[in-house]
Amino acid sequence: MNWRLGLTAVTIVSITLCAGFFQPVQADIPQFHTSLEYQFFGNLPDSLPTGYNGLFAGSGECVQCHGFDTAMIASVDPFGNDINVVDDWRATLMANSAKDPFWRAKVSHEVLFAPALQSEIETKCTSCHAPMGHFAALHNGADSYSMAELYADSLALDGVSCLSCHQQAPEGLGTQFSGDLNFETDRIAYGPFQSPLGSPMLNATQYAPQYGPHVSTSELCAGCHTLVTETLDLQGEPTGDTFVEQATYHEWVNSIYAAQDISCQSCHMPSLSKGQFSLIAGFPGIPYRDRFALHELVGANVNMLKLMRDNAQELQISATPADFEAVIQATTNMLQQQTLELDLVPLTRDQDTAYISLNLRNKAGHKFPSGYPARRAFVQFTVQTDSGDTLFHSGSWDDNYEVIGHDLSYEQHYDIIRAEDEVQIYEQVLSDVSGMPTTLLTAAAYSLKDNRLPPQGFSRQNTVYDTTLIVGRAEQDPNFNQEAEGGGSGRDQVRYHVPTPNYAGQLLLTASVYYQSMPPKWMAPMLSAQSPEIETFRTMFEAADRTPMQITSATAEVAGIVNTRSPRLLTAQIRYLADQSLEIRSETGGQVRIYNYLGQLLQQWSIGPGTQQLQVQQRGIPVVVQLFHDGAAFSQPIWLH
Repeated sequence: MNWRLGLTAVTIVSITLCAGFFQPVQADIPQFHTSLEYQFFGNLPDSLPTGYNGLFAGSGECVQCHGFDTAMIASVDPFGNDINVVDDWRATLMANSAKDPFWRAKVSHEVLFAPALQSEIETKCTSCHAPMGHFAALHNGADSYSMAELYADSLALDGVSCLSCHQQAPEGLGTQFSGDLNFETDRIAYGPFQSPLGSPMLNATQYAPQYGPHVSTSELCAGCHTLVTETLDLQGEPTGDTFVEQATYHEWVNSIYAAQDISCQSCHMPSLSKGQFSLIAGFPGIPYRDRFALHELVGANVNMLKLMRDNAQELQISATPADFEAVIQATTNMLQQQTLELDLVPLTRDQDTAYISLNLRNKAGHKFPSGYPARRAFVQFTVQTDSGDTLFHSGSWDDNYEVIGHDLSYEQHYDIIRAEDEVQIYEQVLSDVSGMPTTLLTAAAYSLKDNRLPPQGFSRQNTVYDTTLIVGRAEQDPNFNQEAEGGGSGRDQVRYHVPTPNYAGQLLLTASVYYQSMPPKWMAPMLSAQSPEIETFRTMFEAADRTPMQITSATAEVAGIVNTRSPRLLTAQIRYLADQSLEIRSETGGQVRIYNYLGQLLQQWSIGPGTQQLQVQQRGIPVVVQLFHDGAAFSQPIWLH
């Protein structure tokens, strides 16, 4: 059976030795270390696995040259900072993919649902989380690879290790998915540099370095970051249908980043600036490298990194607390600086309602959130009086970190939010064959909702849209990823109509976006089941810091209504007509101004009393039309179809 069942795939971001191109060096480059020092490095005691399994070598074979240089000569940036690839990598989720306690618990949860398919499920799931054990076993003649075998296999426990990426062959990249990876069977380690000096690595590890530009491309990530699973019915039997469980690579394909040649590695493995050189190993003849790629390999899962840090000994993780802190900080920086942009714009206000626009822009090269479908982001929006009293609060959470107001089934996507129990949650919701929400990936038949923010350039006309669908109310929301020639905006506009009865003073607005990688609603079904892996994870999870991660926030103020009962309060009727004009009826006339949702003035006119018809230049956007006369104003939001 050609089985494609599986769980979350680890982001196979290229773990490159460095990035850039060969730079010539002088022939008389000094020998930085003595022969005794080289011997010491070759026998450096370390907790990383060493040895070979017929197809791969453990990361312990790489640490002798690519780990920390005690002389601070190799793997040091131009400012004297240690940037060795091993220590940068060892605390990442990539390095610990096979030790991830949530992943282990979820595999067991899926097996509990379909025990007859245990071998198929575990074989598929280990293909991306434990590739060096999984593919070596298949290379050596096995037809399956179990979790029990993983637990006893030191190279499988090495996770997405050095050669999980550097030994991938260029053939088939970008066209093979769901953990169907293609590895070189000869001992070749691909890197991004032309004309690598081969003898030191060959002598030390029996691996020959070879130039392979494919290790710097997003296609290297595709094999595990587009995951298709076969759907099971409620009895655990295959239906013959499939489900796209995650498609981060295809989301990138359906973006401006692919067209601009901005790869996964551009963000997840940032390079030193052009012209900054680094020596990656302290051997004679090794050239300095330009634009060295840091092996930070950060994603978004701060909470899991903290959980692993706090349980490193039990999980047999070799990374130190300092290693984890560096990765946690880099991950936090990515979430807060490279993920999302907010703009909070007051539109207008009348005696009992304030109208506000919150504009979100996705800055990532894929959907946000992306990857494993448990992940979600939500908006917390508050309105306070000038004395600090709260008039409106949407998007808070309870003691279990569940969003207050979340519907029992799932929260729909909103274009306009009018009540506190309406919350904008960006997420994917899976459905089983009966149409009920499920967190079982093997039971997933289709999506009930997918309003995760698309990347800029994301288009329904793209050839991979069938694997990256917008699903549910967001598909019909004219303010969600507004498309134009060349693709979508990667934006969402959420409009808040906030009741303000009996209050005419100043309003203080705050909007914040929070991220959860392990939300309670997703975790509950698994934690209600029983297995050794679930019990291990439950203890760690309940003791962990599960506070939602704040991504970004924005604030604004709305002026109070002065003299609301003044006879000078304007009234008017404004309509948008089919001929792309505005019809305005007013007893006073005055100045008419049109603003977009960013508060920018688009057009303005002077009109007299009575009925006036004004031709507008814009189409397909929300605007606010305001009439001003003698110090008073009238405002009305209008959608220019």
